[in-house]
Amino acid sequence: MGSDYPVRRPPERVRAHSLLDVELRKWEDDFQFLLDCFRNTLTSIGEAELVDLLDSVFRDAPGVERPLPPRSPQALSLAFQLLNMAEENTGNQVRRMRETERGPAGEPGTWPFQLQHLREAGFTGDHLRGALPSIHVEPVLTAHPTEAKRTSVLERHREIYLMLVERENVTKTPLEQHALQRRIESAIERLWRTGEILLQRPDVQSEIRNTLHYISNVFPSVLELVSERFVESWDWAFPGTEPPREPRLSFGSWVGSDRDGHPFVTTEVTRFALESLRETALAVLRRRLEALAVNLSLSVSMQPVLEGLRERILAKCGALGEEPWRQFADVMLARLPRIGNSNRACYSTPEELIADLDFLGNALREIGASAVAAAEVVPVLRLAATYGFHGAALDIRQNSAFHNRAIQQLLGIAGMDGSGFGSWSENRRRELIDRELRSPRPFAVASAALPAEADASVGVLRLVRDWTREHGFGGIGSLIVSMTREPSDLLNVYLLAREAGLVQATPEGLACELPVVPLFETIEDLENSGRVLAEFLAHPMTVRTLQHLRQRDGRARPLQEVMLGYSDSNKDGGILASQWYLRKAQIQLARVALHAGVGLRVFHGRGGTIGRGAGPTNAFLESLPPGSLQGEIRITEQGEVISQKYANRFTAAMHLERLLAGVTRWTLVHERDPQSAAHPAEEVFEEVAAESRHVYRELIDAPGFIEFFSQATPVDAIESSHIGSRPARRTGRRTIQDLRAIPWVFSWSQARFNLPGWYGMGSAFERVRGRQTHAWSALVEAAREWPFLSYVLHNVEFSIEAADPAIMEAYSELVTDTSIRARILEWILDEYRRTRRVLDDLLGSDRERRRPRMLKAIMIRHKALSRLHREQIELLRAWRETVAAGRTEEVERTLQSLLVTVNAIAGGLKTTG
Repeated sequence: MGSDYPVRRPPERVRAHSLLDVELRKWEDDFQFLLDCFRNTLTSIGEAELVDLLDSVFRDAPGVERPLPPRSPQALSLAFQLLNMAEENTGNQVRRMRETERGPAGEPGTWPFQLQHLREAGFTGDHLRGALPSIHVEPVLTAHPTEAKRTSVLERHREIYLMLVERENVTKTPLEQHALQRRIESAIERLWRTGEILLQRPDVQSEIRNTLHYISNVFPSVLELVSERFVESWDWAFPGTEPPREPRLSFGSWVGSDRDGHPFVTTEVTRFALESLRETALAVLRRRLEALAVNLSLSVSMQPVLEGLRERILAKCGALGEEPWRQFADVMLARLPRIGNSNRACYSTPEELIADLDFLGNALREIGASAVAAAEVVPVLRLAATYGFHGAALDIRQNSAFHNRAIQQLLGIAGMDGSGFGSWSENRRRELIDRELRSPRPFAVASAALPAEADASVGVLRLVRDWTREHGFGGIGSLIVSMTREPSDLLNVYLLAREAGLVQATPEGLACELPVVPLFETIEDLENSGRVLAEFLAHPMTVRTLQHLRQRDGRARPLQEVMLGYSDSNKDGGILASQWYLRKAQIQLARVALHAGVGLRVFHGRGGTIGRGAGPTNAFLESLPPGSLQGEIRITEQGEVISQKYANRFTAAMHLERLLAGVTRWTLVHERDPQSAAHPAEEVFEEVAAESRHVYRELIDAPGFIEFFSQATPVDAIESSHIGSRPARRTGRRTIQDLRAIPWVFSWSQARFNLPGWYGMGSAFERVRGRQTHAWSALVEAAREWPFLSYVLHNVEFSIEAADPAIMEAYSELVTDTSIRARILEWILDEYRRTRRVLDDLLGSDRERRRPRMLKAIMIRHKALSRLHREQIELLRAWRETVAAGRTEEVERTLQSLLVTVNAIAGGLKTTG
């Protein structure tokens, strides 16, 4: 195509000098400053053509459009990175402005905002003080096949961002500002020369080390800011009262332990992950204790030493020094475990360290040094409570089909007929499992060589057994079974745990040492989730296991975790059906748990895009059904989302604050009315969701659809890339079902269809409107005041606004069969137009007023993205031709150029799936 795709109209300006106007102008100013720095860098290294390109796409400089010069995609990619930094900095600065202008509660989702709402709803400070200890939030870090940023690139991003923040200092002289600009230009040049594309696929160890970067270098300081914000917010909301201990925050990880379709995650890799996390956590604690000792320089000549502290120091050191508070900190430091050192004087559990920190804090308060305790001891105590000696707890995840093969192999070793075990009826499987679980006898002797699946399944559980015996259970999370379809899929894990010695004998029978967690992913599995959980909870071994874990963990009641898959349910049924059946599943699961007398912790497997469950944190928590949020929640943080949310301190702290504050508020609201009446629009939305699912399945099951998807998106290039350690397909079969949800979403976003985020919605709502006028009126009303529907609609709107029909058509030209191309594309474009109409009708007002920031973000990126899309289309065409011709060297060279465009477009869209 010879010209750019049509440029969207910019959002109309709101009243002069409004906060929104300030925000949009600041974003533009910050970006133009960084763009100037980049232009200066390119000029200094002789890349004048690239300077002209940047001016043409970001500054509308006049001139005839020329072919893209070499390295244009890299230049545009870096420009997008700078744009994203400017956007993030602006967002953080404007949040501060908003809080200053409107008061502490003026920023939605924060502690002041949520505490004010709770207070207005009748919750007292004492009520909150009693409830906060039961709140527990755990983000779980995962690595996924389309993460597109190298660690070295993230480090440069952080460096530039911090200097951009430094530029906010208005007291800097012109000379200081110029020196700062030079440093930024130097960092940009190093980023330019670093390169973004990995020439070799990273191994899992590299992804583990990337996770360790956050555990070691990011989260410790973020936790301090989170705690500080909570204390200040409490003082504002409940002045004159002592702030309570804040809700519990911990971290989980799948990096190095998620084995579902990942052949490179072996037992040794998981061992490396466990050891690395422990080593990192202890190193962080050591640094903080060293700093604590330095800061506690209180002298006995200035204040008395109370008897309790004196006795503790004399018992450990034999003599009292000049600075006993520092001396006690040195004792704690000496008792911190060291890798490879089994000194019995060391702490055996993190709880012992936490108790000593608590003692030290009280010792300071008793002499009137409460401010010192709050500033120096409490942050270290908070860190120790969050990290333990493990940093993040590793879940062990595996697919139910893999477990079936492992059980079949173990049955064979035991001389039993297990052929076709995975295809047995549920009753037949249950009969065998129940019989076996009545005995502690394993299938095989411990020294027996096991076939592949059995060896992998049992081997990792033996590692977990040995690790927990030496270090306790803090570093291990749950045993998660993906694609859980029946109770036997979960009970299989008990058999594998028995085989590995990861069970405990109780007077009533065997109990598993770790929780077994179902992961419900498809629409059908979500529909069946209540039944499956009820049968699983009723099983005697589950009852024993949950009671055993309750006693070990000191809980008031048993707790069952359930994971829900947002990605695969969307790929299976479309956005509306996915969201609806996820909601229904949570309602069912809460009722089942209540009936069984156990608590429920929902683990939300959300991704980084609308099609994979992403959305604003505050609105997401508000949209959850009553009864489903019971104080504890786990949420995946996947792929590029980790760097977007956590790479910078203030952004990370704000995200965690919103999680903690939101979970606190909505838990208390749910507890007050756990089984509230259904919303009046739920019945009609059930019909909408069913229609949407039907429309979506009509498309993806249509003849020629797979061919269209395979050719009209860069899915084949993404599968050939080196931007993640995990294969893009679970088993290698060339089907939509086998393709992971992440590359599925990534491919559609690269071609600007964004199909998983909106397809099926327009037809579904129009059909219901055509049949039931009163139902449509109820939906319009619900769109304004039902949090669930409002959340879904705004997410769909975000997704469809980022789609672009002209770019869709351009990618569709890659489909060689013209009849398939015309038919499938017309379906998609028709649905696109319907969805746009329906959104306008449901949400009211025009899009420029509804979403000015979103449209500004799209507009500023549009021209540069359109050039990249055209380049990618030509490279895709050329690459596929070289693959077909078997020109090996040319294939790899063209692929590298193609992947640069993939990375650049991902940066422009701020998503890799």
